[in-house]
This record gives sequence, structure tokens and C-alpha cells, in this order.
Amino acid sequence: MAKVGVLVRQGERMIKAAILDDYQNIALQYADWSSLDGQVEITAFNDHLFDEAAIAERLADFEILILNRERTPFPKSLLDRLPKLKLLVTSGMHNRAIDFGVTKERGILVCGSAMKSGSTPELTWGLILALARNIIGEDRNVREGRWQQTVGLGLEGKVLGVIGLGRLGKPVARVGKEFGMEIITWSPNMSQSRADEVGAVAVSKDGLLATSDFVTLHVPLNGGSRGLLQAEDLAKMKKTAFLINTSRGPLVDEQALIEAVRGGVIAGAGLDVYDVEPLPQDHPIRSLENTVLTPHLGYVSDLTYRASFHDAVGDIEAWLNGKPVRVINP
Repeated sequence: MAKVGVLVRQGERMIKAAILDDYQNIALQYADWSSLDGQVEITAFNDHLFDEAAIAERLADFEILILNRERTPFPKSLLDRLPKLKLLVTSGMHNRAIDFGVTKERGILVCGSAMKSGSTPELTWGLILALARNIIGEDRNVREGRWQQTVGLGLEGKVLGVIGLGRLGKPVARVGKEFGMEIITWSPNMSQSRADEVGAVAVSKDGLLATSDFVTLHVPLNGGSRGLLQAEDLAKMKKTAFLINTSRGPLVDEQALIEAVRGGVIAGAGLDVYDVEPLPQDHPIRSLENTVLTPHLGYVSDLTYRASFHDAVGDIEAWLNGKPVRVINP
């Protein structure tokens, strides 16, 4: 069991709080937790547990849990094994990994935090540019003594297909416009008036897949969007096209994507999200050529962490004072 940043206080018994999935050991550095001194004992865990029994055993004595987004799910089966839990604090103002029905039944308060939305569109463009200009491969070439081994793709005149045009899809589309790309968009509820906001053209799903040079996903994961892209959808894409996913892994049939990249059905993929996270060591995605892989960095930025952990401290402090703020499950 890995622990970091344990704040031990003297005096009467204090409320125990745990920060989960603090992979980078930075949670205690990105906010001033001193307002909780003498009241709360905080333990930060930098590893991830997959086994629910192990999670329940680790967290059994904690009354407050601070979640890093949806890294660890909290279904009924786990919540029922945490009788001391009174407060869940999550980064962001929504968390699909929490069973809110059970938290209401149990009287467990769930509070959220601010999030900076710019970091995910920024990463999306990092993946697009890395694929278009072969940045990863050419970096390796320079370090190993080679010079100019590939010819990159210029983006001007290329077609960017944006699936989902919400708060994340819109800035991605606007940047593409600045690069001189043609922007097309689709989602189940897309309208041309909405597409007009970013100078895009609303098209059908099949039309977007068949026409785009880059397809990027920016829709939430829910019952309707899970498996949004299947093998038959990937087969409609150009063989020279790339798929970018910085939203959620299960939006795309993972095995179909592996086969499509491996078999040359599409040119490659830029992936920040996966069906199982952290990605298992022996996962076949790790060995795929023509991919750029990042470890769910979409929201991992200094701005986001500062906003999120600052609010987490405020959530706990307000709850201790009997005046909770940013309540998600009133």
C-alpha cells in the first residue's frame, strides 16, 4: 500500500480523509490544506487499486474521500462497504463513476470543484500535431543520429471532423479553422445553427467519417454514446485518416480500433483514454505502430489541479462548518 503526504495532527481524534489516485504525488502541493489543521488527518494514495475488496479494505476507516475525477468508480457495491463515509469530494461538478442514488440513501454528501476546460482541447491539438508531423518518431530519429526521415502532413485544406460541439469540441474546431482546415461536425443532436458558431458544416455521421482527415471525439460517455464507433464505422474512414480520442475510451470499440490501426484500415490514432485505466502493462494498444499514446492527460494541468484541489479544501472546510458548498447531490 503506497501512502504519501500524511498530515498527522496532535490532540483529539480527527476526521480521516483520503485523496485517491494521486499518481504524481502532487495533491498536497497544489492547494493550501492548512485550514484543516487540527481537524482532518489526510492520507494521499499514489497508486490505483482495481480490486473492489482491496479498495474497501483500504478506505474502511475514512470519513472523507477526495476523488481525482473518475479514476476509481464508486458503485453501490463499494459504497455499501464503507459505513464511515460521510463526504465525497470530486474534481469537477459531475462524476459518472459515483452511484448518486446510493449516496442520497446513505446520506453521503457529494461536493464538486471547479475545472479548467482548456486543457483537454490543448491536448487534442497536441495529439493531432504529433500525428500529422510525426513528432514522436522524428524526435527518436534525431536522438539516434538520423535526420528528416518522414514527410509531415500540412493541415491547411485538410478536413477536421469534430464529433460533439460542446465546451470542448468548440475550441478544437476554432483552432482547426485558424489552421485553414475545413471543419465538419456531427452529433445526434447537431444542427447547422450550432455548427455555424464555429464556422463548421453539420453533416451526417457517415459523411463525417468518410470525408475527414482527422476525426476527434468530444462527447460524454453515457448509455447512448458507449460504442459510438464500431468496426463498421472505422471502415468508413479514409485509409489516410487519423482518429483522436481525448474523451472516454469506451466511446470506441477498443478491439475494433486495435484491428483497424494494425490492419491499415485507418492511418493511426492519438489516444488519451482507454477502456481500462491505468492501461495494463501487457495491453496490445501499447505495441501499436502509428499511434501517439498519453495517460489520460486531458485534464492534468497545473491550472486544473490548482482549481480542483483549492475547491476540495474549501468543500471540506465548508462541510465541517455545517454550510456545504458546490453540492452535487442535494
